[in-house]
Amino acid sequence: MASYSEWLSYLQSAEKTALVQDGKKKVHFKFLDGKELAEEYDVKTNDLLLRKWRKKGTLGGAGTWEIEVGDPQVFRPVAMETQGMVESSSNPIFTRRDTKKAFMWRIRNLPYPIETYNVTVDTDNRCVIVRTTNKKYYKKFTIPDMDRAGLPLEQRAVNYAHANNTLVITYEKPAGVLEMERQVLQELKKLKASRDGDVECNPS
Repeated sequence: MASYSEWLSYLQSAEKTALVQDGKKKVHFKFLDGKELAEEYDVKTNDLLLRKWRKKGTLGGAGTWEIEVGDPQVFRPVAMETQGMVESSSNPIFTRRDTKKAFMWRIRNLPYPIETYNVTVDTDNRCVIVRTTNKKYYKKFTIPDMDRAGLPLEQRAVNYAHANNTLVITYEKPAGVLEMERQVLQELKKLKASRDGDVECNPS
């Protein structure tokens, strides 16, 4: 668990490029340890729309992107003709989209009533656990921003609601995270962003 000053120093150490395209500010970070970070912000509101990471592959090449914030890239599964199997489109889909004041996760395709769900904080393992009383669904996830800020997780910050077959979980951002996000945005404002068609934001 780090502190947000360490996180800011890590961001400052990266090679950064920025591009404004389709109403979004797209920022690409390339770190000395070989990791890459790509973020997208709404130009008008500064809301974070996407955050994804990429590490070097096992053979030294580029690895695959792992989405931390934003909707996952959905690929239609290839039919396994020999077994007659395809992945069901009704499987639960887990995504994260934050607001100004809270981290927010949506789990779609969960049809059970609200009283079925139990959302708890595991303070020792620094994660949030979603369970159902009917044992039909179980999910454990971390909040990387809280680790970067060096802050403990608290049960009282968690709320959840259910509607339209979707469980919505929120975790209120503490003051330390809000300050960290403010300082990150200040850093990004220093970047000179090119416009669409000038420079590729995500150099390969």
